Amino acid sequence: MSNLSSAAVVGLPVRRSLFYLVVAGVAWGTAGAAASLVFEASDLGPLALSFWRCLGGLVLLAGALALRGRGAARTGAAVARPEPRRRRLLRILGTGVGLTVFQSAYFAAVEQTGLAVGTVVTLGAGPVLIALGARITMGERLGGGGIAAVVGALTGLVVLVLGGGSGTVRPAGVVLAVVSAAGYAAITLLTRWLGRDGDGPDPLSTTMWTFVVGAVGLLPAALVEGLLPHTAEPVRVLGLLVYVAAVPTALAYALYFAGAAVVRAATVSVIMLLEPVSAAVLAVTALNERLTPATVVGTVVLLAAVVGLAWQEARPAAGRRAAVDAPA
Repeated sequence: MSNLSSAAVVGLPVRRSLFYLVVAGVAWGTAGAAASLVFEASDLGPLALSFWRCLGGLVLLAGALALRGRGAARTGAAVARPEPRRRRLLRILGTGVGLTVFQSAYFAAVEQTGLAVGTVVTLGAGPVLIALGARITMGERLGGGGIAAVVGALTGLVVLVLGGGSGTVRPAGVVLAVVSAAGYAAITLLTRWLGRDGDGPDPLSTTMWTFVVGAVGLLPAALVEGLLPHTAEPVRVLGLLVYVAAVPTALAYALYFAGAAVVRAATVSVIMLLEPVSAAVLAVTALNERLTPATVVGTVVLLAAVVGLAWQEARPAAGRRAAVDAPA
């Protein structure tokens, strides 16, 4: 994660930002499998798991920032310019509250209407809300190719998640899923809006403080649900909790915030649909779930849409660099 610190000073190239977002999306997809194993081995509930996820990510990032600070002091490395206080407060509170709403409403939607419907409504509504919000607040346009990619991605998502015909639609769960999508959209739009000048803050610090807000917001519900797990396999559960805190949380969110500040908001939302793809691959390879035609078709369509939109996003950046490098 050391390269992320430089992003606060000079801004990330678009291609590297796209790579960061792809890694974050794939990492997020592993969280579902890890959570399933935690639920299987203990009585820990989803809200308590979200609390430990935020708290663990907070501890890991705080340690990484402390180690990096010592290294910078020894080498005399440049320190990123501090962000104005009001802007920093808006970033931390906005992303922290958005993260809390996103995670909590999603888990509640899954409880109400099931994993399939909760996932497809949350992740399906996200790109639509983000595309509309980016158009209204920042004037970002998708164009014909971008619209086709978003439609293709949503089609692939529906086929992937609901292809088995196991979804049961309940209105309360659908409403909660839309609320979750709104929380995710707010995070993406705020990150992109604050990063438009190419001079954003250190994504590690931003992510750490976001987890502070998330952990505080989730603590009351986690206490009601049951904060400590009861299990006959404490080592296994602890290892899974550490993994959830480290990879799909601390690493993935730091990469996400770094990349989302550079890439168009609608593109970010489509790339993040890699999460159900990686979750489906893990379900087949690690959890021995059956590979269905819907899984194959949905994955192929969704990946094609992601690749197409990422290619479209990178082309304008390459064109701008070529224009700058051309001889006068």
